[in-house]
Amino acid sequence: MRENHLRTLFAKKKPALNGWASIGNSFVAELLADSGFDSVTVDLQHGLFSIESAVPMLQAISTTNAVPLVRCSENSLGEINKLLDAGAYGVICPLINSREDAEKFVRACHYSPRGGRSYGPARGVLYGGKDYFEHANRTLLTLAMIETRQGLEAALEILSVPDLDGIFIGPSDLAIELGLRPDAWNDPLLTNAISTLTAQAHALGKYVGIFCGSMEMATQMKALGIDMITPGTDVQLLRAETSRRVEALRG
Repeated sequence: MRENHLRTLFAKKKPALNGWASIGNSFVAELLADSGFDSVTVDLQHGLFSIESAVPMLQAISTTNAVPLVRCSENSLGEINKLLDAGAYGVICPLINSREDAEKFVRACHYSPRGGRSYGPARGVLYGGKDYFEHANRTLLTLAMIETRQGLEAALEILSVPDLDGIFIGPSDLAIELGLRPDAWNDPLLTNAISTLTAQAHALGKYVGIFCGSMEMATQMKALGIDMITPGTDVQLLRAETSRRVEALRG
């Protein structure tokens, strides 16, 4: 089965850079993936598109060296099965607030006896290889999003779930839950929570990813030792560079 490069980077303790595809266009997803990212996440939670659009985006990412990931819209076995069958090599699942939520998520991502995933990998075999079934449970990446006060408090129980590879921190929602603005990434209350989550995960040998809305935040999160850094969405990157060029020419 095709190697999951993110697992290799984690084993070598090297940070991964993750692109974020929310526009819902295969060409944009391909551009992101071809820009040097180690992985690209197709976002079905906040991206304004459905599974039908996610499939060609995954196909486009697969023409590059970037690992194709997805963020599902919810903790649903049916949707997660479809996305894995479509060739996703890892799933970020939003709103994991308890051990029970994490168990449900892990079971959706794994074949029996560990999980309840139904067999029908379709494009997963095309991307992963003919021995997909034998190695899928050990190759695909499972990341539970911690983005609520409840999830923060239950983090150790969530991280203790067998075969959950790690967590993905949603800093904006977590900030809101802590009574802060969604962009208060440098507030000590939030940075302490992020540092605690990172330490808890690494103590258990688990992976940590985070979304960053600015380069300043991304630089700080890298310094904290977080394993996967997402330096903004395709929309944010497009807007930032467009604004920079317009302002430079007007100035």
